[in-house]
Amino acid sequence: MEIYGFDAFSPAEIAEKVEKVGVAKARLPLLKMWMLGILAGAFIGLGALYFVIVQSDASLGFAASRLLGGLVFSLGLLLVVVAGAELFTGNNLLAMAWADGKISSYELLRNWVVVSTANFVGAAGLALLVWLSGHTDMHGGKVAETVVKIAAAKCAAPAAELFWKGVLCNILVCMAVWMALAGRSVIDKFIAIVPPISAFVAAGFEHSIANMYLIPLGLLLKSTANPAIPHLTDLTLPHLVTNLAPVIAGNLIGGSVLVAGVYFVIYRR
Repeated sequence: MEIYGFDAFSPAEIAEKVEKVGVAKARLPLLKMWMLGILAGAFIGLGALYFVIVQSDASLGFAASRLLGGLVFSLGLLLVVVAGAELFTGNNLLAMAWADGKISSYELLRNWVVVSTANFVGAAGLALLVWLSGHTDMHGGKVAETVVKIAAAKCAAPAAELFWKGVLCNILVCMAVWMALAGRSVIDKFIAIVPPISAFVAAGFEHSIANMYLIPLGLLLKSTANPAIPHLTDLTLPHLVTNLAPVIAGNLIGGSVLVAGVYFVIYRR
């Protein structure tokens, strides 16, 4: 359909596509859903890996470091959308199909539980591979130091702050997925995804699946990193849970209520 001089789906058509895609995602066979979830966790981890390389360069100014880090992190969602994978944060949009009665509560929760668990396996599994590879020894060990500092800072943040950063993060992530569905080509999807994803990363918002890579990698590095690295005491296994619980809750509200819920009322109610 020709819209405003370029080939794209209109917002109302996107809403219809989100529902149809949501039904298909909710009814994927369990093994396929699980494997695609593992891939998505690994893909987001690759984006986080790319981000850390940028952050480990102290010669960059604050704004340049945040902007460039956000741009390279976009690799993760591009891989999910273009290559195909099941990502918990993007799948919060399934709430639209649920609100319209197209899928049951059981199907919705099944997808979220299976996909989020598989995302953790993929992200933490990538963290293990990265640790074994010695990748974090790059730049004289600065990459390892940066991972530990980022992970410790995430674990030391107050729960309320993590929750609201999770809300803001997934508004932008789900808007990126929403806009990507408007496009018909890989270039369209690239243009739709990069600005909102780079914005949430540059702003320091919290993405639960990225944290499933960064915190486990930080924990693995803690035992081998230089003990002089600050904040090592702020990074322990229980901190993984205290970070993920409010971030996941915030991601859920941001994506399912403030994006899927709002657009459901506008276009599908």
